Amino acid sequence: MRYLLILLIAFSVTSCTDDIKLPTLLDYLTQNHKDIDEYIADSDLEFTKTDSGLYYVIETEGEGDFPTIDSNVTVKYRGYLLNGIVFDKSGEEGISFDLNRVIPGWIEGIQLFKVGSIGKLIIPTDLAYGTANIPGIPAGSALIFDIELLAIVQ
Repeated sequence: MRYLLILLIAFSVTSCTDDIKLPTLLDYLTQNHKDIDEYIADSDLEFTKTDSGLYYVIETEGEGDFPTIDSNVTVKYRGYLLNGIVFDKSGEEGISFDLNRVIPGWIEGIQLFKVGSIGKLIIPTDLAYGTANIPGIPAGSALIFDIELLAIVQ
């Protein structure tokens, strides 16, 4: 009798989890694009959308060089969700990193900035963290970054 009870409990737990459908990357992207379109419509900025789905705007054009994927860059930034919650930011001195070691949205987006440029990136989840939960960033989130490219260190 005890084994029958264990089997019934195991079956009911298994059958309950079969009914749970986790969002897919496509589900998140569909919602991202609706939310991003709404965010852009509410802003006073003219964003450009790249073929990959990255949105960017250069608010102040710099006069320096453009970085490449192999560049080490110094960037001052603030990262936040579409609802305005800030999840990360650099100090005033910025942070330096190899461009080829960050999320795809940054790899593509930072290369659109000349040194000295200030602007924004809106990165859909497929160019960010996808379906992973990252501390401070829920799965499937589109991300916004206020960016200032301070330097390229070759």
